[in-house]
Amino acid sequence: MTVLATYYGDIKWLHIGCVLASGSLFSLRGCLMLCGSRFANHATLARLSYVIDTMLLTAAVLLTIIIHQYPLVQAWLTAKLLLLIVYILLGILALRRGRTRWTRGGYLLAAILVYGFIISVAVAHNPLGLFSRV
Repeated sequence: MTVLATYYGDIKWLHIGCVLASGSLFSLRGCLMLCGSRFANHATLARLSYVIDTMLLTAAVLLTIIIHQYPLVQAWLTAKLLLLIVYILLGILALRRGRTRWTRGGYLLAAILVYGFIISVAVAHNPLGLFSRV
């Protein structure tokens, strides 16, 4: 057992906490955007988002090393990685690039649905996520 493996539980809880913090902050920024608030893209919130997401991805990489399961090898991790890319793109469209508030709201809803599906893939360890039980 490696030294890193002794911290598996702590790293996993850090990862889960960052998932919740990242999704909560994104949802808050989305609500602010829908309300027309200029704070949706405030520098402090954006930087906080970068810090949380960096910690989240660092913990994810450490977990993959500890459990010896990697994207492009394990289907469920590949699905999470691809869905993460979709989530990021939808988030950019929702918070910055959408032309109207309605389109940004649609992108926000789509991003939140993808976020939830990523969590279901992680819990099920199956690329079908919540649909794996059907």
